[in-house]
Amino acid sequence: MPDLTSLFRFFRMAPVLTALAIFAAPAAAEDAARPPEPPITIDPSPVDARVDAPVRFAQDTGDIDENILLPAARPEDDHQDRRYARDYFALAAGVVTVPSYNGSDERSLLPAVYFRGRYKGYSFSTRGTNFQVDLVRQKRGQRTDIKFGPIINLRGDRTGRIKDAQVEALGERKMAVELGLSAGITQSGVFTSRYDQIGFRVVGLKDISGRHGSWVVSPTIDYGTPLSKRAYLGVSASFNVYGKGFGRYYFDIDPVGSAASGLPVYTGAGRKATLGKYTIGMAGAYALSGDLRKGFVLLGGAQYGRMTSRFATSPIVDVAGARDQWLAGAGLAYQF
Repeated sequence: MPDLTSLFRFFRMAPVLTALAIFAAPAAAEDAARPPEPPITIDPSPVDARVDAPVRFAQDTGDIDENILLPAARPEDDHQDRRYARDYFALAAGVVTVPSYNGSDERSLLPAVYFRGRYKGYSFSTRGTNFQVDLVRQKRGQRTDIKFGPIINLRGDRTGRIKDAQVEALGERKMAVELGLSAGITQSGVFTSRYDQIGFRVVGLKDISGRHGSWVVSPTIDYGTPLSKRAYLGVSASFNVYGKGFGRYYFDIDPVGSAASGLPVYTGAGRKATLGKYTIGMAGAYALSGDLRKGFVLLGGAQYGRMTSRFATSPIVDVAGARDQWLAGAGLAYQF
């Protein structure tokens, strides 16, 4: 039976989905399987989308739990002469339904793609506009796994395909390049068997492109367990803290924007760092091959998010959008 190492994120989830957040697909694990991670998503043909609008990924918002939709399970390794966890690679694709922008009450149906793996003990994952590497090598059979490594993200929130006319009138935002670190710890063999896993991680990102010029910090706790050799279930909870520049760029409205959109002037989101959103999610996986460690795996997950504090009272959310944010998706993964 596989081990589960990350999870509500196919990284997410993360993504298709990141506990009522979105979780991702199983790859296979050694002594612990990773929970799901959200897959990448490209907007196929959203309603009212402009023909020249840029391709969009679900991961662009940066708010999908990377471990929710793609539970990455790693194959068990019983070879006594192997020093590091077994190599594996997993590719997943599917569809996900997400808000048109972070805080929107309109939805888009997007395609999703995801790739992750481990080589000589080093793990990595790529989800569209997001890429991260774990620089701490995982040894064979270890129950406590420390994770630390760089992550780069392209944040495309409100860069195109905005369905709400008032928010679209505020003008599009430019793609932000964010660089940061991801750190965490997971423990396997906690409650149900030697293969279930609980983990805690923190992701910190800083804009290096001069767009919002700020930062995002996201702590996450997740739990995943195999229900059998072919079924997996994971849950996750997280929250996002945003810097002043982030709130100013994405959620404040200046007098010019107010005149163009009809939304009231708002400056609250950019006044100070804010806990702007929390999410909870759930995801599952079912191996068509009969074994989560290899072959084709069906994935599914859902995530509930809630905009809070100064972000929730922004007219972009309170008037034109909604505080409740739902995501859901399904896909097919192949591990080898």
